[in-house]
Amino acid sequence: MIHFIEGPEVKLTVNDGIFLDVEFATGESFEMLEPHCLFPISGRNKYIVLLDSEGEQVAIIRDIEQLLPASKEALESCLKEYYMMPRILRFIEMSEKFKIWMWTCETDRGIITFEIRNHITAVKPLYDGRILIKDANDNRYEIPDINQLDKKSRKMLAPKI
Repeated sequence: MIHFIEGPEVKLTVNDGIFLDVEFATGESFEMLEPHCLFPISGRNKYIVLLDSEGEQVAIIRDIEQLLPASKEALESCLKEYYMMPRILRFIEMSEKFKIWMWTCETDRGIITFEIRNHITAVKPLYDGRILIKDANDNRYEIPDINQLDKKSRKMLAPKI
């Protein structure tokens, strides 16, 4: 039976970084549940599924904004760890060889270099102004707002979006 979590009827606590322990007001509890966003790109705050160790759905949180503050903080902490996506602060260098792009960027996690095999499919502008980039190894990077990039970075990225 899948539990639908509407709000304060549940207490969530972090267990080992990316797992949650869940205690319902009824006394029922579950340990080591892994939260996953059903819509990780467009809806990070709604419809979070909690999976047990066998990948079975135990519960679905409809809207994290309805949780108690401590439970919301626990869930956001786990999701942030699980969906860690470096944010690109600026582009340092871009080069192309044999239709493979090498990009060197400064991110909030340090300077990194990665490959893009097809910039048409790898660089996705989103409706809310963010840009998502997926490299050749399926790592994802985010530009929260292209207008916050320096002029040189915007110029380097402009032909790719």
